[in-house]
Amino acid sequence: MPRRTARGEPPIFTNAGRRFPPEVLTDGEVRALMDACGEGLPSCARNRALIAVLYRGGLRVSEALALYPKDLDPATGAVRVLWGKGGRARTIGLDPGAFRLVGAWMHHRAALGLDARYPLFCTPRGGAVSSSYIRRLFNRLGEQAGIQKRVHPHGLRHTHASQLRAEGVDIGIVSKQLGHRSIATTARYLDHIAPWAVVEAMRGREW
Repeated sequence: MPRRTARGEPPIFTNAGRRFPPEVLTDGEVRALMDACGEGLPSCARNRALIAVLYRGGLRVSEALALYPKDLDPATGAVRVLWGKGGRARTIGLDPGAFRLVGAWMHHRAALGLDARYPLFCTPRGGAVSSSYIRRLFNRLGEQAGIQKRVHPHGLRHTHASQLRAEGVDIGIVSKQLGHRSIATTARYLDHIAPWAVVEAMRGREW
C-alpha cells in the first residue's frame, strides 16, 4: 500500500515492511508496456489509451478512470479533470500522439455500442474499471515487457513530471498539470523524483 513520508512527496510503496522510493520509467519502457497490451481485442486498445493518458497527461489513476468522453477535446488538446484530488477540478494538456491512441479506443467503443453515458475507460460492456484491476494489469504488463523496475500506474505520473522538468517546462505549468495546491508542493515533488540539480552538480566534478 502507498504511504507518504511528508506532505507533497510521492508515495513510498511498502512490501513486507520494506519501503521503496518511486521509480521513473524511460520512454522506451513505456512503449514496451504499450506493446505488451497486445492487439485485436477492444481491451488492448483501451489499455494502450489509458497508459497514454497517464503517461502524457500525468493524471492520477483515479482521475483517469473518472473521465468521460465529453471531458476530452482533441481539437484544443485539453482534458477536463472534474474529480481531482480533494474534489478540485482542473484542465490539463494532452499531446496529439496520446489523443490518437484515445481515438483508436473510441473507435472500438463505438463498435461496441458504447456512447457518451459510459466512462471513457470502461469494460467492453460499459462497466467501470477499478483501480485495483489497473494495478494488477500494470504488474502483468511490466513482467511481459521485461521491465526490471516496479511498474505501477502512479509511476507514469512520476515519469511525466520528471520529463517535464528535464524539458525545462516552467514549474508553474507543471504544478497546474499535476493538480498540486501550490508550487512549493510541486518543487518538493520534483526534487524527490527528479533531483537533476544534484546529479548535474556531482557529474561536473573532476577527479
